[in-house]
Amino acid sequence: MKDNKKSALILGASGLVGSEVLSLSLESDLYNKIVIVVRSPLTIKHNKLVEKIIDFDMPKWEEIFPVDHVYCCLGTTIKQAGSKTNFIKVDHDYPLAFAAAAKKWESSVFSVITAAGVSPESKIFYNNVKGQLEKKLKSLELFSTLIFRPSLLLGERKEFRLGEKIGSGIAKVTSWMTPKTYRAIHCKAVAKAMLAESFADKTGFNIISNKSMHRFS
Repeated sequence: MKDNKKSALILGASGLVGSEVLSLSLESDLYNKIVIVVRSPLTIKHNKLVEKIIDFDMPKWEEIFPVDHVYCCLGTTIKQAGSKTNFIKVDHDYPLAFAAAAKKWESSVFSVITAAGVSPESKIFYNNVKGQLEKKLKSLELFSTLIFRPSLLLGERKEFRLGEKIGSGIAKVTSWMTPKTYRAIHCKAVAKAMLAESFADKTGFNIISNKSMHRFS
């Protein structure tokens, strides 16, 4: 009998959503191999897990691909990155490079997290960078591209972000009165949505809204 189980590559596996995607993928019977690419080793051990320590500026693609599904959960802040240039590298350049590799190695699904309200025409730096990424991913014409646009993400980050901490507190109190289009969403709900949509047999360029992801909350 043919084994229909899939392999997956997770970028940003130590981050807020990426760590949830990793956990769910390792638990899933639908995957038999999970590849993560990191700058330094994680402490997770699992018989399905393959960890690759890489230079994101010069990846050895043949050591990472082929895989069936790619989950891009990379993301930073200008404060963490140190400059707008470094922010663009992490949130735009790296995802685009991995998407191009996914096309070359014929991955069936490329999933990436952007944000609600992004646009390549936006005057807001963050929204513009994410919007430019979406625009270029669309032009790549992968077999299946899934764009996840969450609102404010809830969950426990490893690093402290004062603005997000305050925003999360307000969002929790006011969630009952906020439409799901804009309502803050837990990182685990986004991760669940990413796995579910990756197995939904969608082709072409697809945008999954914050409202849609809330059904996994």
